[in-house]
Amino acid sequence: MRRFDNIHLGLSHEEALRILTLPLEQLESASDYYMAASHLINFPGPETEAALMQLLRNPSNEQSVNLARRKAVEVLARLDVSDAIGPIGDCLRSQDPFLVENSAWALQQLQCKDHSLHAAMVELLSDPTQNRRILIQSLSGLHVNSALPIITPLQDDENPGVRGAALAAVAKISGDHSNVAELENHLTLPNQMDRQSAIQDIIDCKATSLLESVLKAPVSPVFRMRALKKLWQSGEMHFEGLHLLQLLDRLMLDLPDDLILVHRYDEPPNDEFLIQELFGTDFSRCYLALLTLRDRSPEALWPLLLNRWEQDGHNDYGAHYFFVRLFGAIQSWPQKARTWMICRLVEAVDNQRPQFMKSKHAALLSLAALDPERCSDHLDRWQSPTHMKSWECRYAASMVINRLSGLEKLKVESGQYLKEESHPFVKQRLLQALS
Repeated sequence: MRRFDNIHLGLSHEEALRILTLPLEQLESASDYYMAASHLINFPGPETEAALMQLLRNPSNEQSVNLARRKAVEVLARLDVSDAIGPIGDCLRSQDPFLVENSAWALQQLQCKDHSLHAAMVELLSDPTQNRRILIQSLSGLHVNSALPIITPLQDDENPGVRGAALAAVAKISGDHSNVAELENHLTLPNQMDRQSAIQDIIDCKATSLLESVLKAPVSPVFRMRALKKLWQSGEMHFEGLHLLQLLDRLMLDLPDDLILVHRYDEPPNDEFLIQELFGTDFSRCYLALLTLRDRSPEALWPLLLNRWEQDGHNDYGAHYFFVRLFGAIQSWPQKARTWMICRLVEAVDNQRPQFMKSKHAALLSLAALDPERCSDHLDRWQSPTHMKSWECRYAASMVINRLSGLEKLKVESGQYLKEESHPFVKQRLLQALS
Protein backbone atom coordinates (compact mmCIF):
# COMPACT_ATOMS: atom_id res chain seq x y z
CA MET A 1 0.00 0.00 0.00
CA ARG A 2 1.22 3.48 -0.83
CA ARG A 3 1.45 6.16 1.83
CA PHE A 4 -1.61 8.12 0.62
CA ASP A 5 -3.91 5.23 -0.40
CA ASN A 6 -6.13 5.10 2.66
CA ILE A 7 -7.00 8.79 3.05
CA HIS A 8 -10.80 8.33 3.25
CA LEU A 9 -10.74 6.62 6.63
CA GLY A 10 -14.49 6.88 7.22
CA LEU A 11 -15.40 5.22 3.91
CA SER A 12 -16.24 1.51 4.04
CA HIS A 13 -15.89 -1.01 1.22
CA GLU A 14 -19.66 -1.34 0.97
CA GLU A 15 -20.19 2.42 0.80
CA ALA A 16 -17.55 2.83 -1.94
CA LEU A 17 -19.25 0.10 -3.97
CA ARG A 18 -22.66 1.72 -3.40
CA ILE A 19 -21.45 5.12 -4.58
CA LEU A 20 -20.37 3.63 -7.90
CA THR A 21 -23.91 2.34 -8.49
CA LEU A 22 -25.55 5.75 -8.00
CA PRO A 23 -26.74 7.89 -10.92
CA LEU A 24 -24.78 11.11 -11.35
CA GLU A 25 -27.62 13.28 -10.14
CA GLN A 26 -27.69 11.45 -6.79
CA LEU A 27 -24.05 12.08 -5.94
CA GLU A 28 -23.32 14.45 -3.06
CA SER A 29 -20.21 15.70 -4.87
CA ALA A 30 -18.97 15.49 -8.45
CA SER A 31 -15.79 13.87 -7.12
CA ASP A 32 -17.59 10.98 -5.38
CA TYR A 33 -17.02 8.45 -8.17
CA TYR A 34 -13.31 9.28 -8.18
CA MET A 35 -13.13 9.03 -4.38
CA ALA A 36 -14.85 5.64 -4.38
CA ALA A 37 -12.69 4.24 -7.19
CA SER A 38 -9.53 5.45 -5.43
CA HIS A 39 -10.56 3.96 -2.09
CA LEU A 40 -11.17 0.50 -3.58
CA ILE A 41 -7.39 -0.03 -3.77
CA ASN A 42 -7.74 -0.95 -0.09
CA PHE A 43 -10.21 -3.79 -0.78
CA PRO A 44 -8.85 -6.34 -3.28
CA GLY A 45 -11.34 -8.99 -4.37
CA PRO A 46 -14.05 -9.94 -6.89
CA GLU A 47 -16.56 -7.26 -5.83
CA THR A 48 -14.00 -4.49 -6.23
CA GLU A 49 -12.85 -5.82 -9.59
CA ALA A 50 -16.41 -6.10 -10.92
CA ALA A 51 -17.32 -2.58 -9.76
CA LEU A 52 -14.25 -1.00 -11.33
CA MET A 53 -14.68 -2.84 -14.64
CA GLN A 54 -18.33 -1.80 -14.72
CA LEU A 55 -17.15 1.80 -14.26
CA LEU A 56 -14.90 1.40 -17.31
CA ARG A 57 -17.94 0.45 -19.36
CA ASN A 58 -19.90 3.54 -18.27
CA PRO A 59 -20.62 5.37 -21.60
CA SER A 60 -21.03 8.83 -20.03
CA ASN A 61 -18.68 11.59 -21.14
CA GLU A 62 -19.26 13.65 -17.99
CA GLN A 63 -16.00 14.89 -16.51
CA SER A 64 -16.68 13.22 -13.15
CA VAL A 65 -17.01 9.86 -14.91
CA ASN A 66 -13.92 10.45 -17.04
CA LEU A 67 -11.83 11.20 -13.95
CA ALA A 68 -13.15 8.12 -12.17
CA ARG A 69 -12.47 5.87 -15.18
CA ARG A 70 -8.85 7.03 -15.27
CA LYS A 71 -8.48 6.12 -11.59
CA ALA A 72 -10.27 2.79 -12.06
CA VAL A 73 -7.76 1.77 -14.73
CA GLU A 74 -4.89 2.62 -12.38
CA VAL A 75 -6.41 0.73 -9.44
CA LEU A 76 -7.11 -2.38 -11.50
CA ALA A 77 -3.49 -2.43 -12.66
CA ARG A 78 -2.14 -1.93 -9.16
CA LEU A 79 -4.36 -4.76 -7.91
CA ASP A 80 -2.88 -6.92 -10.71
CA VAL A 81 -6.29 -7.84 -12.14
CA SER A 82 -5.33 -9.64 -15.35
CA ASP A 83 -9.03 -10.15 -16.21
CA ALA A 84 -9.22 -6.38 -16.67
CA ILE A 85 -6.84 -6.40 -19.67
CA GLY A 86 -9.74 -6.57 -22.14
CA PRO A 87 -11.81 -3.71 -20.64
CA ILE A 88 -8.68 -1.61 -20.17
CA GLY A 89 -7.65 -2.32 -23.76
CA ASP A 90 -11.05 -1.04 -24.94
CA CYS A 91 -10.17 2.29 -23.30
CA LEU A 92 -7.36 2.79 -25.84
CA ARG A 93 -10.11 3.86 -28.23
CA SER A 94 -11.36 6.58 -25.88
CA GLN A 95 -11.52 10.23 -26.92
CA ASP A 96 -10.02 11.08 -23.52
CA PRO A 97 -6.22 11.13 -24.03
CA PHE A 98 -5.62 10.87 -20.27
CA LEU A 99 -7.65 7.67 -20.12
CA VAL A 100 -5.65 6.34 -23.08
CA GLU A 101 -2.43 7.26 -21.28
CA ASN A 102 -3.49 5.48 -18.08
CA SER A 103 -4.63 2.47 -20.07
CA ALA A 104 -1.31 2.11 -21.89
CA TRP A 105 0.49 2.33 -18.55
CA ALA A 106 -1.87 -0.23 -16.99
CA LEU A 107 -1.43 -2.73 -19.84
CA GLN A 108 2.31 -2.61 -19.30
CA GLN A 109 1.88 -3.11 -15.54
CA LEU A 110 -0.32 -6.13 -16.24
CA GLN A 111 2.22 -7.48 -18.76
CA CYS A 112 -0.40 -7.63 -21.51
CA LYS A 113 0.46 -10.19 -24.20
CA ASP A 114 -2.45 -9.37 -26.54
CA HIS A 115 -0.83 -8.51 -29.88
CA SER A 116 -3.90 -6.63 -31.07
CA LEU A 117 -3.57 -4.25 -28.11
CA HIS A 118 0.15 -3.88 -28.80
CA ALA A 119 -0.75 -2.92 -32.37
CA ALA A 120 -3.31 -0.40 -31.11
CA MET A 121 -0.66 1.30 -28.97
CA VAL A 122 1.80 1.37 -31.87
CA GLU A 123 -0.87 3.01 -34.03
CA LEU A 124 -1.52 5.64 -31.36
CA LEU A 125 2.12 6.74 -31.62
CA SER A 126 1.20 8.45 -34.89
CA ASP A 127 -1.36 10.63 -33.10
CA PRO A 128 0.30 13.85 -31.79
CA THR A 129 -2.58 14.43 -29.35
CA GLN A 130 -1.61 11.32 -27.37
CA ASN A 131 1.04 11.05 -24.65
CA ARG A 132 3.65 9.39 -26.84
CA ARG A 133 6.15 9.21 -24.00
CA ILE A 134 3.88 6.91 -21.97
CA LEU A 135 3.04 4.85 -25.06
CA ILE A 136 6.73 4.36 -25.83
CA GLN A 137 7.50 3.43 -22.23
CA SER A 138 4.66 0.90 -22.18
CA LEU A 139 5.66 -0.70 -25.48
CA SER A 140 9.25 -0.84 -24.30
CA GLY A 141 8.23 -2.39 -20.98
CA LEU A 142 6.29 -5.04 -22.91
CA HIS A 143 9.27 -5.61 -25.27
CA VAL A 144 7.10 -5.11 -28.36
CA ASN A 145 9.63 -5.60 -31.16
CA SER A 146 7.12 -4.56 -33.82
CA ALA A 147 7.15 -1.06 -32.31
CA LEU A 148 10.82 -0.45 -33.18
CA PRO A 149 10.26 0.87 -36.73
CA ILE A 150 8.03 3.70 -35.48
CA ILE A 151 9.93 4.34 -32.21
CA THR A 152 13.39 4.56 -33.82
CA PRO A 153 12.75 7.84 -35.73
CA LEU A 154 11.39 9.38 -32.50
CA GLN A 155 14.95 9.38 -31.14
CA ASP A 156 15.21 12.72 -32.98
CA ASP A 157 11.85 14.11 -31.83
CA GLU A 158 11.84 17.79 -30.81
CA ASN A 159 10.08 16.94 -27.53
CA PRO A 160 12.78 15.88 -25.00
CA GLY A 161 10.40 13.58 -23.15
CA VAL A 162 9.50 11.69 -26.31
CA ARG A 163 13.11 11.72 -27.53
CA GLY A 164 14.45 10.37 -24.24
CA ALA A 165 11.83 7.63 -23.99
CA ALA A 166 12.61 6.59 -27.58
CA LEU A 167 16.37 6.46 -26.90
CA ALA A 168 15.75 4.26 -23.87
CA ALA A 169 13.21 2.07 -25.67
CA VAL A 170 15.44 1.36 -28.67
CA ALA A 171 18.25 0.36 -26.32
CA LYS A 172 15.97 -1.83 -24.23
CA ILE A 173 14.13 -3.57 -27.08
CA SER A 174 17.00 -3.96 -29.55
CA GLY A 175 19.94 -4.19 -27.16
CA ASP A 176 21.72 -1.47 -29.13
CA HIS A 177 22.99 1.10 -26.58
CA SER A 178 24.97 3.19 -29.07
CA ASN A 179 22.73 6.26 -28.67
CA VAL A 180 22.14 6.04 -24.91
CA ALA A 181 24.97 8.48 -24.07
CA GLU A 182 22.78 11.27 -25.47
CA LEU A 183 20.58 10.94 -22.37
CA GLU A 184 23.36 12.51 -20.32
CA ASN A 185 22.62 15.86 -22.02
CA HIS A 186 18.99 15.58 -20.91
CA LEU A 187 20.07 15.67 -17.25
CA THR A 188 20.80 19.40 -17.50
CA LEU A 189 17.91 20.54 -19.68
CA PRO A 190 16.23 23.82 -18.64
CA ASN A 191 12.93 22.16 -17.70
CA GLN A 192 12.96 20.16 -14.47
CA MET A 193 10.35 17.67 -15.73
CA ASP A 194 12.66 16.86 -18.63
CA ARG A 195 15.56 16.28 -16.22
CA GLN A 196 13.42 13.96 -14.09
CA SER A 197 12.24 12.14 -17.21
CA ALA A 198 15.86 11.65 -18.27
CA ILE A 199 16.60 9.87 -14.99
CA GLN A 200 13.67 7.52 -15.57
CA ASP A 201 14.85 6.87 -19.13
CA ILE A 202 18.33 5.99 -17.84
CA ILE A 203 16.77 3.63 -15.30
CA ASP A 204 14.53 2.05 -17.96
CA CYS A 205 17.42 1.13 -20.25
CA LYS A 206 19.77 0.33 -17.33
CA ALA A 207 22.42 2.77 -18.52
CA THR A 208 24.66 2.18 -15.50
CA SER A 209 27.54 4.08 -17.12
CA LEU A 210 25.51 7.29 -16.61
CA LEU A 211 24.92 6.75 -12.89
CA GLU A 212 27.54 9.26 -11.76
CA SER A 213 26.04 11.91 -14.05
CA VAL A 214 22.56 11.17 -12.69
CA LEU A 215 23.80 11.82 -9.16
CA LYS A 216 24.91 15.31 -10.23
CA ALA A 217 21.57 16.23 -11.81
CA PRO A 218 19.81 19.24 -10.18
CA VAL A 219 16.57 17.50 -9.24
CA SER A 220 15.05 16.33 -5.97
CA PRO A 221 17.33 13.89 -4.14
CA VAL A 222 14.42 11.44 -4.19
CA PHE A 223 14.93 10.92 -7.94
CA ARG A 224 18.69 10.54 -7.58
CA MET A 225 18.32 8.05 -4.73
CA ARG A 226 15.82 6.04 -6.75
CA ALA A 227 18.30 5.85 -9.64
CA LEU A 228 21.06 4.65 -7.32
CA LYS A 229 18.86 1.89 -5.90
CA LYS A 230 17.65 0.81 -9.36
CA LEU A 231 20.99 0.92 -11.17
CA TRP A 232 23.43 -0.26 -8.51
CA GLN A 233 24.63 -3.85 -8.79
CA SER A 234 22.92 -5.54 -5.86
CA GLY A 235 25.24 -6.73 -3.09
CA GLU A 236 28.31 -4.94 -4.45
CA MET A 237 30.26 -2.22 -2.65
CA HIS A 238 32.08 -1.12 -5.84
CA PHE A 239 30.43 -0.73 -9.26
CA GLU A 240 31.26 1.25 -12.39
CA GLY A 241 34.34 2.62 -10.59
CA LEU A 242 32.16 4.04 -7.78
CA HIS A 243 31.92 3.25 -4.06
CA LEU A 244 28.43 2.68 -2.67
CA LEU A 245 28.86 4.31 0.74
CA GLN A 246 30.62 7.35 -0.71
CA LEU A 247 27.70 7.90 -3.08
CA LEU A 248 25.13 7.41 -0.33
CA ASP A 249 26.95 9.86 1.95
CA ARG A 250 27.01 12.39 -0.86
CA LEU A 251 23.29 11.94 -1.50
CA MET A 252 22.50 12.31 2.19
CA LEU A 253 24.57 15.51 2.51
CA ASP A 254 23.07 16.79 -0.78
CA LEU A 255 25.46 19.70 -1.17
CA PRO A 256 24.75 22.06 -4.09
CA ASP A 257 28.52 22.03 -4.76
CA ASP A 258 28.19 18.39 -5.93
CA LEU A 259 25.52 19.18 -8.55
CA ILE A 260 25.66 20.62 -12.04
CA LEU A 261 23.29 23.56 -11.67
CA VAL A 262 21.38 24.76 -14.72
CA HIS A 263 20.80 28.34 -13.60
CA ARG A 264 23.07 31.32 -12.89
CA TYR A 265 22.47 34.84 -11.56
CA ASP A 266 23.29 37.75 -13.85
CA GLU A 267 23.88 39.87 -10.76
CA PRO A 268 23.77 39.11 -7.01
CA PRO A 269 20.13 39.03 -5.81
CA ASN A 270 19.01 40.29 -2.41
CA ASP A 271 18.37 38.00 0.56
CA GLU A 272 14.56 38.18 0.30
CA PHE A 273 14.69 36.98 -3.30
CA LEU A 274 16.99 34.10 -2.40
CA ILE A 275 14.74 32.93 0.44
CA GLN A 276 11.73 33.07 -1.87
CA GLU A 277 13.63 30.87 -4.33
CA LEU A 278 13.66 28.09 -1.70
CA PHE A 279 9.89 27.82 -2.21
CA GLY A 280 10.26 27.18 -5.95
CA THR A 281 9.49 23.96 -7.80
CA ASP A 282 12.69 23.89 -9.86
CA PHE A 283 15.38 22.33 -7.69
CA SER A 284 18.21 23.82 -9.75
CA ARG A 285 17.03 27.27 -8.68
CA CYS A 286 16.57 26.12 -5.07
CA TYR A 287 20.09 24.70 -4.90
CA LEU A 288 21.52 27.85 -6.47
CA ALA A 289 19.75 29.95 -3.83
CA LEU A 290 21.03 27.66 -1.05
CA LEU A 291 24.57 27.90 -2.41
CA THR A 292 24.34 31.70 -2.46
CA LEU A 293 22.69 32.05 0.95
CA ARG A 294 25.52 30.16 2.64
CA ASP A 295 27.78 33.16 2.05
CA ARG A 296 25.35 35.82 3.26
CA SER A 297 25.42 37.51 6.68
CA PRO A 298 23.81 35.21 9.30
CA GLU A 299 22.75 38.25 11.34
CA ALA A 300 20.89 39.71 8.35
CA LEU A 301 19.40 36.36 7.28
CA TRP A 302 18.08 35.24 10.65
CA PRO A 303 15.07 37.63 11.00
CA LEU A 304 14.12 37.10 7.36
CA LEU A 305 14.22 33.30 7.74
CA LEU A 306 12.26 33.40 10.98
CA ASN A 307 9.57 35.52 9.36
CA ARG A 308 9.21 33.27 6.32
CA TRP A 309 9.29 30.12 8.46
CA GLU A 310 6.43 31.37 10.60
CA GLN A 311 4.47 32.57 7.56
CA ASP A 312 4.65 29.47 5.38
CA GLY A 313 8.07 27.77 5.50
CA HIS A 314 7.07 25.42 8.33
CA ASN A 315 4.23 24.02 6.24
CA ASP A 316 5.72 24.00 2.74
CA TYR A 317 7.48 20.65 2.49
CA GLY A 318 9.69 21.73 -0.40
CA ALA A 319 10.94 24.90 1.29
CA HIS A 320 11.11 23.08 4.63
CA TYR A 321 13.77 20.76 3.22
CA PHE A 322 15.96 23.67 2.07
CA PHE A 323 15.42 25.61 5.29
CA VAL A 324 16.71 22.73 7.42
CA ARG A 325 19.64 22.31 5.03
CA LEU A 326 20.47 26.01 5.38
CA PHE A 327 20.28 25.85 9.19
CA GLY A 328 23.16 23.37 9.23
CA ALA A 329 25.16 24.98 6.43
CA ILE A 330 26.06 28.09 8.46
CA GLN A 331 27.95 27.78 11.75
CA SER A 332 27.99 31.44 12.82
CA TRP A 333 24.30 32.05 13.53
CA PRO A 334 23.50 34.42 16.42
CA GLN A 335 22.95 32.44 19.63
CA LYS A 336 19.20 33.17 19.65
CA ALA A 337 18.91 31.83 16.11
CA ARG A 338 20.94 28.69 16.94
CA THR A 339 18.72 27.90 19.93
CA TRP A 340 15.56 28.32 17.85
CA MET A 341 16.96 26.31 14.91
CA ILE A 342 18.09 23.43 17.10
CA CYS A 343 14.53 23.04 18.43
CA ARG A 344 13.12 23.13 14.91
CA LEU A 345 15.63 20.50 13.73
CA VAL A 346 14.74 18.07 16.52
CA GLU A 347 11.06 18.56 15.65
CA ALA A 348 11.83 17.92 11.97
CA VAL A 349 13.58 14.61 12.66
CA ASP A 350 10.60 13.47 14.75
CA ASN A 351 7.96 14.79 12.30
CA GLN A 352 5.67 11.93 11.22
CA ARG A 353 3.81 13.77 8.44
CA PRO A 354 4.44 11.81 5.21
CA GLN A 355 5.16 14.85 3.04
CA PHE A 356 8.01 15.89 5.34
CA MET A 357 9.87 12.56 5.21
CA LYS A 358 12.58 14.05 2.97
CA SER A 359 13.48 16.57 5.67
CA LYS A 360 14.08 14.04 8.46
CA HIS A 361 17.60 12.90 7.62
CA ALA A 362 18.53 16.41 6.42
CA ALA A 363 17.49 17.79 9.81
CA LEU A 364 19.52 15.15 11.66
CA LEU A 365 22.66 16.03 9.71
CA SER A 366 22.10 19.76 10.25
CA LEU A 367 21.60 19.19 13.97
CA ALA A 368 24.87 17.24 14.14
CA ALA A 369 26.61 20.18 12.48
CA LEU A 370 25.02 22.85 14.71
CA ASP A 371 24.90 21.09 18.06
CA PRO A 372 26.65 17.68 18.23
CA GLU A 373 25.82 17.26 21.92
CA ARG A 374 22.07 17.73 21.39
CA CYS A 375 22.20 15.32 18.46
CA SER A 376 24.05 12.80 20.63
CA ASP A 377 21.26 12.98 23.22
CA HIS A 378 18.70 11.80 20.65
CA LEU A 379 20.80 9.46 18.52
CA ASP A 380 19.89 6.31 20.44
CA ARG A 381 16.22 6.41 19.39
CA TRP A 382 17.00 7.77 15.92
CA GLN A 383 19.20 4.74 15.24
CA SER A 384 16.58 2.28 16.44
CA PRO A 385 14.89 0.32 13.58
CA THR A 386 11.90 -0.10 15.91
CA HIS A 387 11.51 3.61 16.67
CA MET A 388 12.80 5.21 13.46
CA LYS A 389 11.10 3.81 10.35
CA SER A 390 13.00 6.04 7.91
CA TRP A 391 16.08 4.10 6.75
CA GLU A 392 17.55 7.37 5.43
CA CYS A 393 17.39 8.79 8.96
CA ARG A 394 19.06 5.71 10.44
CA TYR A 395 21.73 5.95 7.74
CA ALA A 396 22.32 9.64 8.56
CA ALA A 397 22.65 8.68 12.23
CA SER A 398 25.40 6.21 11.34
CA MET A 399 27.19 8.97 9.39
CA VAL A 400 27.56 11.20 12.43
CA ILE A 401 28.44 8.69 15.19
CA ASN A 402 32.14 9.41 15.06
CA ARG A 403 31.63 13.18 15.22
CA LEU A 404 29.50 13.28 18.37
CA SER A 405 30.23 13.40 22.08
CA GLY A 406 29.96 10.22 24.16
CA LEU A 407 31.49 8.18 21.36
CA GLU A 408 32.06 4.96 23.31
CA LYS A 409 28.47 4.88 24.58
CA LEU A 410 27.16 5.58 21.09
CA LYS A 411 29.25 2.76 19.64
CA VAL A 412 27.87 0.30 22.19
CA GLU A 413 24.31 1.35 21.33
CA SER A 414 25.06 1.21 17.59
CA GLY A 415 26.49 -2.28 17.98
CA GLN A 416 23.19 -3.40 19.47
CA TYR A 417 21.21 -1.84 16.63
CA LEU A 418 23.49 -3.50 14.09
CA LYS A 419 21.96 -6.83 15.13
CA GLU A 420 18.45 -5.48 14.51
CA GLU A 421 19.16 -3.55 11.31
CA SER A 422 17.73 -5.12 8.14
CA HIS A 423 18.35 -2.39 5.55
CA PRO A 424 21.56 -3.26 3.66
CA PHE A 425 22.70 0.35 3.17
CA VAL A 426 22.33 1.20 6.86
CA LYS A 427 23.97 -2.06 7.91
CA GLN A 428 27.03 -1.37 5.73
CA ARG A 429 27.31 2.23 6.98
CA LEU A 430 27.06 1.13 10.59
CA LEU A 431 29.77 -1.46 10.05
CA GLN A 432 32.02 1.24 8.60
CA ALA A 433 31.29 3.62 11.49
CA LEU A 434 32.00 0.98 14.12
CA SER A 435 35.24 -0.10 12.51
